[in-house]
Amino acid sequence: MRGGLYAIVDPAATRDRDPVRVAEAILRGGCARLQLRCKESPDGARLALARTLRERCREAGVRFVMNDRADLALLSDADGLHLGQEDLALGDARRVVGSMELGRSTHDAAQALVAVREGADLLGFGPIFTTRSKDRPCPPVGIEALGAVCRSAGRPVVAIGGVTL
Repeated sequence: MRGGLYAIVDPAATRDRDPVRVAEAILRGGCARLQLRCKESPDGARLALARTLRERCREAGVRFVMNDRADLALLSDADGLHLGQEDLALGDARRVVGSMELGRSTHDAAQALVAVREGADLLGFGPIFTTRSKDRPCPPVGIEALGAVCRSAGRPVVAIGGVTL
């Protein structure tokens, strides 16, 4: 994985801006990956948005990742699927998406170790700092815990939660 920004577009957080235009701006600014997190739209609209963002990502040479939904990741021809702790087991997701890159959000060293053992290709780790983007966030883990997971994971780790300018 090329280092850099792992950007997330969530229509619920774009403040009435078109999520496609937000994604295009992110892609112009530069990122290593673009993930669609879309929990509130009907499946048809979510799939249409995923396909549009996937095309924009391909044009920009950036990997496109679908959040939560293995079926929509497969149907949109995403490059990756990212799952939270309460989503599908990685083995079950792998049966659906095959060799597609699988990411897992983790919130402590034990969860990171389990995700590695279960075959995650990439770890999201955090929240590093206090975050307001979740209804019930886990406590912040801090930079030292992030460093320890990065050193032990043996795969790419993405810092998540409360990361701002």
